[in-house]
Amino acid sequence: MLHSPRCPKLGKYERAAMRAAGRFNAELMDVVRQHVRPGITTGEIDEIVHEYTIQHGHTPAPLGYQGFPKSCCTSVNDVICHGIPGDYRLQEGDIVNVDITTIVDGWHGDQSETFLIGEVSPEARAVTQCAFDALYAAIAALTPGCPVARIGEVITELAAKRGFSVVREYIGHGLGRQFHQDPSIPHVPTSKARRERLGPGVAFTVEPMINVGQRYTTLDKQDGWTVRTRDGSLSAQFEHTILMTEEGPEILTLTEHGPRPGHQF
Repeated sequence: MLHSPRCPKLGKYERAAMRAAGRFNAELMDVVRQHVRPGITTGEIDEIVHEYTIQHGHTPAPLGYQGFPKSCCTSVNDVICHGIPGDYRLQEGDIVNVDITTIVDGWHGDQSETFLIGEVSPEARAVTQCAFDALYAAIAALTPGCPVARIGEVITELAAKRGFSVVREYIGHGLGRQFHQDPSIPHVPTSKARRERLGPGVAFTVEPMINVGQRYTTLDKQDGWTVRTRDGSLSAQFEHTILMTEEGPEILTLTEHGPRPGHQF
């Protein structure tokens, strides 16, 4: 998904609005987790997301965004991101990333989790654990005014130690009134990310995509959205919306019932 207008630094009112959007999005993820199990279709997950969002007076941001046809993304096994919900029925041994974004009073909350469906392979469990740990290690390393590249440095080091690769083409992003805006948040260190800094008042996502095999990706030519690992290996992802404050990073999309730092899958 493309990046657009530059992200302004948020004042007191805007920060409160972003916190409200993050809280609802996290609440929605806790609703979703009650249903993600063997036998449900990815389309049924999308229906749950859509109905709960609309019933509460909010808007599912993905629906219609640059032509995306559904209200969330469901990325199964070798799908890295932007999987389109449909008729696929989750099976024992699958992993699935559910990525949800909500517009609440004009402001965006954005997050994703990878779910283990029943008993999974050691490889599936390990790559999911790596993506989860990479997200929280990157957040823990952030300080007010630090370079954006600190995120990529932490993630690539952790993934390399565990024998996994980090996707480069799809990245985190600034967030606010726009779904995707500056700053860009790559999950590998780049020269631009070393120059840009995360000052207080900036809201953004961290969403590492970790592959079992090589980092390379392929885009589905038919639907124009689904991104898979080129070698067919498994991929896992976790995402939070972060607000950099004067004291440090604040996670805006913490769920009540989801995994917390230190969780073992």
